[in-house]
Amino acid sequence: MNLRTEKLRFMLQGNDAQSSARAGKITTDHGEILTPAFMPVGTAGAVKALTQEQLRSDAKAQIILGNTYHLYLRPGIDVIEEAGGLHRFMGWDQPILTDSGGYQVFSLSASRKITEEGVTFQSHIDGSRHLFTPELVIDFQRSIGADLIMAFDECAPYPSEHAYVQTSMELTHRWLDRCHKRFMETICPHGISQYLFPIVQGGIYPDLRKISVEYVQTKDASGYAIGGLSVGEPAGLLYEICGHCCELLPKDRPRYLMGVGTPANILESISLGVDIFDCVLPTRNGRNAMLFTSRGILNIDNKKWERDYSPLDDGFPSIISNSCSKAYLRHLIKSKELSGLTLASAHNLAFYGHLLSESRRRILEGRFAAWKQEQVTLLQTRL
Repeated sequence: MNLRTEKLRFMLQGNDAQSSARAGKITTDHGEILTPAFMPVGTAGAVKALTQEQLRSDAKAQIILGNTYHLYLRPGIDVIEEAGGLHRFMGWDQPILTDSGGYQVFSLSASRKITEEGVTFQSHIDGSRHLFTPELVIDFQRSIGADLIMAFDECAPYPSEHAYVQTSMELTHRWLDRCHKRFMETICPHGISQYLFPIVQGGIYPDLRKISVEYVQTKDASGYAIGGLSVGEPAGLLYEICGHCCELLPKDRPRYLMGVGTPANILESISLGVDIFDCVLPTRNGRNAMLFTSRGILNIDNKKWERDYSPLDDGFPSIISNSCSKAYLRHLIKSKELSGLTLASAHNLAFYGHLLSESRRRILEGRFAAWKQEQVTLLQTRL
């Protein structure tokens, strides 16, 4: 087996009758991922407020996301490699995907400089200066040992003029060449198979997205990511560009839409042909008293829930919803009890897991589209 050229095993298992939604199975050295799938964001090797056991039992997470930028700064790539890779370091035996740090570079616009070589930036922790190049980003992700790893890219802000986005996209493509070369020259020090996903860029411009999709496919990669969306553009544009990319990307490889999003965003994007998602919303919003439920969006901080002893969500079975009432969780949040942050985050991830699992079931039955239309309206309702 050649760990450099081996392709990720991806099996399509079903398609919806009236949309481009599909269900599949990804197989990695750390287990299977049934798609469509949502990845909880474990930026620094931990999903905020949750233990790994809660991710397995409550959230039913199949795969989590770590971030190269944050792990590089703390605890440091050398610490993770010495520990035997991120899986062993954090005690997680299921698949992991690492983001290359491109989005963090995008968000550090006031303290970074982009050149052909790479990106020089200041640490958000102590202000120290660092350099990320495409080659170093691959080396870091090899040491981290994630199953799915991302190419280094520049994420153009919204709005940006066509000329700027084109220049940015072309730089991303040159960086991809260097990432791919380094990937083919190296192997994971932990002896596992890793798979490099190029990232499609091009902003909101269909002509640039077409160029980018065609370019990334020259690498014959195991899967492809759609980046540069959910950065402030209207939802309609997000869906238009996402659908355009999915139509052009190969049907026999998984598609990962980066940083998306709300339950409604996810359902709409599934209908366009996306397989994998990640977003900080379920945990971040949970820590800020916002719950996603099968009846709609609930702000648990509101006084109306003070004496509501019903489950958090009676629309789907979960350990948390069955054992925690709205009134009790509101009490914990108002009292600033840490367990409130944990329960709210775990509930939201459990709901996301339920939503993706139900989406998969509907796709396999060939009746996703009509159900999706009902859910999109319902899940945006403010309770």
